[in-house]
Amino acid sequence: MSRVYNFSAGPAVLPEEVLREAADEMLDYQGSGMSVMEMSHRSKVYDKIIKDAEQDLRDLMNIPDNYKVLFLQGGAHLQFAMVPMNLFKNGVGDYIVTGQWAKKAYNEAKKFGKANCVASSEDKTFSYIPDCSDLPISEDADYVYICENNTIYGTKFKELPNTKGKVLVSDVSSCFLSEPVDVTKYGIIYGGVQKNIGPAGVVIVIIREDLITDDVLPGTPTMLKYKTHADADSLYNTPPAYGIYICGKVFKWLKKQGGLEAMKAYNEKKAKILYDFLDESKLFKGTVVKKDRSLMNVPFVTGDADLDALFVKEAAAAGFVNLKGHRSVGGMRASIYNAMPIEGVEKLVEFMKAFEAAHSAE
Repeated sequence: MSRVYNFSAGPAVLPEEVLREAADEMLDYQGSGMSVMEMSHRSKVYDKIIKDAEQDLRDLMNIPDNYKVLFLQGGAHLQFAMVPMNLFKNGVGDYIVTGQWAKKAYNEAKKFGKANCVASSEDKTFSYIPDCSDLPISEDADYVYICENNTIYGTKFKELPNTKGKVLVSDVSSCFLSEPVDVTKYGIIYGGVQKNIGPAGVVIVIIREDLITDDVLPGTPTMLKYKTHADADSLYNTPPAYGIYICGKVFKWLKKQGGLEAMKAYNEKKAKILYDFLDESKLFKGTVVKKDRSLMNVPFVTGDADLDALFVKEAAAAGFVNLKGHRSVGGMRASIYNAMPIEGVEKLVEFMKAFEAAHSAE
C-alpha cells in the first residue's frame, strides 16, 4: 500500500527520509551491531546520539548557553504540574487560557498554589487570541503561562504577551520548530515532540538556568525536579532513547531544509493554499479569526454534522486520513506540520473542491 496523507494532530506525519534512514539502521546502527532500541543509554554510541541531538536543536533555535535542554518523559501533561512545582516561590501563576491544554495546565496549577486566569478566549469557543498587551498581571506572579499554538482550535499567538517583567512559560507542542523563535523571551519553552518533531514519548524542555534550583515545592518527587535532569544531562534514568534518536534525525533534516526561516516560509505557503480555499469556498468555512490563524492546525466545518462525517469518510477512502476534528469541537481539522509535503495540501484542496461541487446542488 502506498503512504497516505496523514493530517493527524499527533502522533503525526514524520519526514519520509527520516523514516527510511531509521529503517536502514533498525538492525545495525552505524556498525554497532545492534538497534538503537536495544542500546544502553550509558554507552558511548548513545551518548553521541543524544549530545548531537541537543547540539543540532541548539543550532536550529539559537539557544543561548544559559539555557538547558532537557529530554524528558510524561508529555506536556506532566509539565502542567512540573512548572508550578519548580517555579512557585510566591505560589502564584498567571494563566492565559486560549484552549483545552492551557485550561488543563491552569487547573493543574491550582493544586499547588494560586492560579489566576488573566485572559481567556473561552467566550467564543477559543476561536481567537485575546489582546495580551496590557493584562492584569499579578505583582507576585512567579510566571505567566501560555499555550502558544492551540492544536484543537487552530489559533496561534502572533505576538507574545506583555508579562510586565514576569517569567514567560510557553507550551509550544504543536508549533515546535515551525518557525524561528527568540528563546531569550522565555523562561521555559517546552513541547511534546509527537506533533512536529518525533514519535510520542518525548517532551523537550528548554529552561533558563536561573530557574533550575533545589528551591521547589515541598514534596516534589525527585523525578519531577528540573535540577535532577539538568544535573544529569537528561540521563538521570533511562530516557526515551529511541524517540530522542528520531528527534535527532528530524533536527538534521530541518537543518538540511535550510533551518527555521526556510520552514516558516514553507509552512506559510502550505497554509495559504488551504486558507485561501476556505475563504472562497461556499461549503467549507474556517473557524478561526483570520489574524490568529495557526500555520499548523487548520479547523474547518461545513455547518452540517452529517456532511462533515461524510467528508471525513470519503476523504479517508481517497487517502487523506485523520481529518476528523477533535471530539470536543467536531468538524474537521487538517494538521499540516513541517513534514506534511506541499502536494498533500494541494491534493486535499482538490479533493475538497470536488466534494463541494458534488454537494453544492443539495
